[in-house]
Amino acid sequence: MTVATAFAGMRGAVPVVFRAGCPDCRGRFELAASALRLAIGASSRTTFYSFTCPECGTAVRKPAGERIVELLTGGGVRTLRLHSTV
Repeated sequence: MTVATAFAGMRGAVPVVFRAGCPDCRGRFELAASALRLAIGASSRTTFYSFTCPECGTAVRKPAGERIVELLTGGGVRTLRLHSTV
């Protein structure tokens, strides 16, 4: 079986979008997974996601709990694992 045969009849994947808001300009918008970054640290204080507000250009950083991490990683957001040096 060729790759083309294996994927024949499949529909195109629907891009994942995430709703977000800017704390500075109060804008509300949808962002593609490629517009977000997720950093996973050793604690809840060092686990966050970030993006640039498309309306005002502000760099936004928000905490990410377990559920947010699950949604973002499942949606294809690029993830950086932070390692602490002791």
